[in-house]
This record gives sequence, structure tokens and C-alpha cells, in this order.
Amino acid sequence: MSPSARGTVLEIAANSHLSALAAQAGGADRIELCENLGEGGTTPSYGTLAMTRERLSIPIFVLIRPRAGDFLYDTREAEVMLHDIAACRQLGCDGVVIGALDSAGNIDLPLCRELVAAASGMQVTFHRAFDAVRDSVQALEDIAALGCHRVLTSGGQADAVRGATAISGYVRQAAGRLAILAGAGLTPANVAGLIAATGVAEVHASAKARRASAMAFRNPALTGLEYDRQETDPAIVAAFREALATA
Repeated sequence: MSPSARGTVLEIAANSHLSALAAQAGGADRIELCENLGEGGTTPSYGTLAMTRERLSIPIFVLIRPRAGDFLYDTREAEVMLHDIAACRQLGCDGVVIGALDSAGNIDLPLCRELVAAASGMQVTFHRAFDAVRDSVQALEDIAALGCHRVLTSGGQADAVRGATAISGYVRQAAGRLAILAGAGLTPANVAGLIAATGVAEVHASAKARRASAMAFRNPALTGLEYDRQETDPAIVAAFREALATA
């Protein structure tokens, strides 16, 4: 996707149906729908997919990741991912977000070919498994050859600001073939600088804030239960939108 009429494309990682609605209300161009952002994100439930597709007018890209942890998947996990892509197609989702590596840290080309083929007709983003590869230059070539449309990356660093030099190199390498979607650690305060430093036309953020639980009763014995939650905040999305307008 090229820059929108409003400027740089703003993708929000929405970790629930409510977060997706908040992202749209705040002015996001599209969402990456997922669950369990605290573990890097996993595939959302069918119910979340169905309700979000029904109620959002902006594009929905769905994270296809069956579990937390590494990106090395066996045949059973691959089957799960193929079924999830089929569900996305059935529900009319606009895109999927995939990624798989082999044990040596290269793109798992056989599995990724299957996933891309299953997603035919939908946009395909290669997710931050890219940041865990052994050779990013070769991996970017492999992803382009697979037919993916974009790569989500922090430049191989903990956040995109620290990875800006690498991201800038990916933009040059991928020019005319792949969009580079910069994400991780972006805020309304640093996103304009990141764009200036890298030349990316798309950015990715969660724009989340803590939501206090309305529970009046809390069992003090359940020390491991976190009552509050993280949810996309439309005001933060709007702040991103404002920052991008001046970038």
C-alpha cells in the first residue's frame, strides 16, 4: 500500500476487537489484528475476526502465528496456520501477516511458499521473524521472491529508532518491490524523526494504554491474575495521525 492521501500509512497492532474499533476511531489506515501482544502477538479467535471484519471499514490484516516463542514451526503448526488463512479468506479479511524460519535462521521457503499461496488474493506482510534472521540482505531477497507485499521490521534491534540505519538500507534494497513497514517502540514523539531517518512510507504501532478493570471485588489470593489490561487508545492513534501529518 502506498502512502494514503493523509501521508504515511499508519498501521495499528490491535490486540482485541475493542482495540480494533479504537484504532479506527483514532484515524488508523489499517490494523494488524492479533492477540497476546505481550508475547509478540498470536492469531486472534474466529469470533474476534468475524466481529471485527463486520464492524470495521478500514483494511484488516490478520497475524498468522499459532504460538509465542520462536518462528520454527513443525507440520502440525503449519497446518494450523493454513487453516487460519482459510478462515481469513472466508471472512473477507484484506491481508495476512506471516513468517517462518528454519533452524539455521533463514527464511523457511517451503512453508512460506505454502502460506503465500494460501493467501492468494490477499495482501501478505512478512512479520518480525525477519528481525531474527541470520542474513537480512538475503532474507529480504527471499521475501521479495515469495511475492510478499511488505516486511515489518525494527531493523533487527529492540526498537525501530535504534534500527533506523538498517531500516534505511532495507528501503533502498527493496525499492519498487516491497514496502518496508517500520515498527517497534514508535511513539507520536519519535515517529516523524524515524520517517525522516529511514524514508519509510508505512509505520506500525500498538498505540496502547492501560485500561483499569471495573471489578469491585478482587480475590487477593489470585496473585498471578492481572485485572487491568492494555488496549489501543484512540487518543494515541490520533496523536500519531497528527505527528504523521507534519512528517
